[in-house]
Amino acid sequence: MNSKLRIIVTGLIGQHYALAGVTWDYIQYAIGLKKLGHDVYYFEDTGEWPYTPDGGPTGNEWVAQDCKKNTEHLQAVFSRYGLGDRWAYHFPTKSEWYGLPDQRRKEIIRTADLLINVSGTLENPAGYRAVNCLAYIDSDPGFTQVKLINNDQAFCERVSAHDIHFSFGEQLPVDLFPTDYHWHPTRTPIALSEWRPAKTHNNSYTTIMNWTSYKPLALGNRIFGQKDLEFVKFLDLPRQLPGVPLEVAVAKTQHKNWQSILPGTEQLRFDAPQAMLQHYGWQVIDPAERCGDIDSYRRYIETSKGEWSVAKNGYVVGQSGWFSCRSACYIAAGRPVVVQSTGFEDVLPVGEGVLSFRTLEEAKRAIETIENDYRRHSEAARAIAEDCFKAEKVVSDLIETALNKSTTTPKLQAETL
Repeated sequence: MNSKLRIIVTGLIGQHYALAGVTWDYIQYAIGLKKLGHDVYYFEDTGEWPYTPDGGPTGNEWVAQDCKKNTEHLQAVFSRYGLGDRWAYHFPTKSEWYGLPDQRRKEIIRTADLLINVSGTLENPAGYRAVNCLAYIDSDPGFTQVKLINNDQAFCERVSAHDIHFSFGEQLPVDLFPTDYHWHPTRTPIALSEWRPAKTHNNSYTTIMNWTSYKPLALGNRIFGQKDLEFVKFLDLPRQLPGVPLEVAVAKTQHKNWQSILPGTEQLRFDAPQAMLQHYGWQVIDPAERCGDIDSYRRYIETSKGEWSVAKNGYVVGQSGWFSCRSACYIAAGRPVVVQSTGFEDVLPVGEGVLSFRTLEEAKRAIETIENDYRRHSEAARAIAEDCFKAEKVVSDLIETALNKSTTTPKLQAETL
């Protein structure tokens, strides 16, 4: 599709200004659309109140009283990509808008060809019905479908307000997730020019993660949990690979009421996951200190030798083919990844540059394979990023599917789920 379109992208860049990976997740949509020549804008209208990552002056003031840091971050990020006058942020505490003037923002909504609601971040997508086509991007496959099947009413209404639905779960199993929605496959777009394979790297395999991100969900007798459930299966990996540094950048803030600690596991012996990881030989760093902004986040990935990471337990259970946005950045930087299987082997080339594992022994062998011919795996990693994740191709395919099929796809009501 070659014609210039007016497109709105949504996200959480302002809300999570201290999480650089979140900024990369959403800004690369805007970068890709801009490179294709489209008239692109970014709207953040989540209904989420800004928070203070450090608890504020007293250490226990988690709700921010203003949105200065949020809007300053948005201005800085979008200005560096020539989009400094193309963002709008809604501050729900006082119901105020920042960025684009009100009249301009409303005019953009009235005349937009497409709104790409990445991660379903809009609080009220029905309020954007003036846009020609609303596209929902499910970046959390499995968890999204469980909420729909369990009839989370508010969530169902938000999803059903869209004309067409996409998912990072490129092969969602219909027997596990039977819904009336048709989920078109899509991937995270990566702005390849932003990731530099020529940078010098160290010898560490790293990852950037949260121990838990939200509460586990249940579907019948199946639990869809977080990374804590999976990581404990691989605690012994550093001892299996002496001489290969394994490092984890894991956030200090923990949500113990979200953890799914299994009786008899090593988690019971430690107050925090950092202590447990260090006990087993993992190097542990604070991402806020080492990769807290988009430049240091990129530098951390580029200076790593590669990535080793588990997936959320829900992705492992769901086997939807989900592939991490963060891992896609690693391979774009020419850094091979060894990542836990989520079924992505059926939709992406694996074996060189991207290696999957299900067991501790498979994880060990995959890293040894890369160590034996690093250059080949590094070059293969970048080639996979170019072939499968190039931002211009990903968003172009998304646009074509959305505008060609949304007019023939009936809108679904929450009551049908």
